[in-house]
Amino acid sequence: MTRIDDTFARLKAEGKKAFVSYIMAGDPDYGTALEVMKGLPEAGVDIIELGLPFTDPMADGATIQLAGQRALEGGMTLEKTLQMARDFRAGDDTTPIVLMGYYNPIYSRGVAAFLEDAKAAGIDGLIVVDLPPEEDNELCIPAQDAGLNFIRLATPTTDDARLPAVLTNTSGFVYYVSITGITGAAAAEATDVGPEVARIKAQTDLPVIVGFGIRTPGAARAIASVADGCVVGSAIVSEIADGKPVDEVLDFVRSLADGAHRA
Repeated sequence: MTRIDDTFARLKAEGKKAFVSYIMAGDPDYGTALEVMKGLPEAGVDIIELGLPFTDPMADGATIQLAGQRALEGGMTLEKTLQMARDFRAGDDTTPIVLMGYYNPIYSRGVAAFLEDAKAAGIDGLIVVDLPPEEDNELCIPAQDAGLNFIRLATPTTDDARLPAVLTNTSGFVYYVSITGITGAAAAEATDVGPEVARIKAQTDLPVIVGFGIRTPGAARAIASVADGCVVGSAIVSEIADGKPVDEVLDFVRSLADGAHRA
């Protein structure tokens, strides 16, 4: 059992949906990003997705691309991202952290070394969007052998023929991408998402969490009502990009979490 598994078991017992928040490591700078991260659990966040800055984030829209650029320009690296997790863990040993990014920085470090370091830093799961199931031996299976969840994305174009491959070796939860496109590009609609979540849940016992296109407390509540929870990323990153004080960013996160938890 990972912290992710424990969190979903607790939420199920409480009859609550999960709220997952995404922030980019090192955006707008290390200190501010860490302060935001440390405040997320008190703001109602159940699972933290920590973005790993990368130069070519193909699944991400402009908001998260720019956040990654700011982080990289500020000197953020994979090692410093892991240090953020270590610094967070100094005060919080229960909130799950999912590292979300792309394979190149992990490959460059070396899979074995990365997994050892990530586990030691307190990372609980990985979302690596450019590794399909056909490459499971590359990182997915070694990660799970190391005790990390490997979380796969399903999308509106993942048909019934493809879905079993996506679900094989997935653990922790399934991340359902609510729209056809990049992060922050369009609004998610519960009427579209509900049947897709039901289709996925018919083939897995894993929780299904919905992300992309959720920007308001009302949308968080609506989407969480037809799934096991929701993820918000771009809307939070936009608040940070606008230079909002940390307490205002966390107030916004709290409003989103409240929406999801009322579902």
